Amino acid sequence: MDYFFIQQDDIPSGMGYPLFGPAHILSVLITLFLVCLACLGFRKLSEDRKRRVLRFIPILMIFLELLKDTILIIKHRFGVGYLPLHMCSIGLFVFLLREFLPSRKQVDITPEQDTPNKSTPQAIFGEIAFAMIMPASLAALLFADWNMYPVLNFFNLHGYLWHGLLILYPLLLRTNGFISPTVRHIHWIFIFLAIVVPPIYLFDKAFKCNYFFVNWPIPDSPLSLFAKWFGNPGYLAAYLAFTVVVILIVYLLNNLFTKFTNKSARSD
Repeated sequence: MDYFFIQQDDIPSGMGYPLFGPAHILSVLITLFLVCLACLGFRKLSEDRKRRVLRFIPILMIFLELLKDTILIIKHRFGVGYLPLHMCSIGLFVFLLREFLPSRKQVDITPEQDTPNKSTPQAIFGEIAFAMIMPASLAALLFADWNMYPVLNFFNLHGYLWHGLLILYPLLLRTNGFISPTVRHIHWIFIFLAIVVPPIYLFDKAFKCNYFFVNWPIPDSPLSLFAKWFGNPGYLAAYLAFTVVVILIVYLLNNLFTKFTNKSARSD
């Protein structure tokens, strides 16, 4: 526990764990198990409590982010590389926008017209959370870039908790009917990326950061394989294509899930 609150620059080399080693695999499995457990418990709640839980999740994430930043400031290790500009940090803002922007239901349409397929802020940001943030967070768990920390370290545990919440929130939306993702809405994802990625790319170039991994790939990930094949910045084209393929796979799996649940409902 001597290194529990120590940031990576102050940790001796060799204290972390390898990707896909026992510690990493067990950590991922525990995280996903807790996500599944939370999904099962959520289904038993009343509609009012469900909405309260959905609002609580991004508020909890604000607390976690502020706690992390406070520790970094106390340790004199906070810097430009810890701004909330990674996809998995921007997920927090996507969740907040979905929960706290006023809905069209409150403004100009009747409850009968307010369906998950309407272009409300709740539908748009819910779909971005499901089709973009959730798979990105799952990839972050599988190719964790915080494995230089010991297992019992705040920043290591924070990484798994944070990404677990990023996976949990969209799953709660989808499995409880708060959103109805469809590939017909894929333009919402592309518009989101077109708005977010260019300024972050320019920021990375100006401050030599690597938000969204557009300056260099993280080791032992598909991006590092793309860089080996196509070089840098050539890997960015493969990165974009890979992102589109992953989004399409998410929509395909969602479609299969919808057909399965509809079939089960008819059989009941």
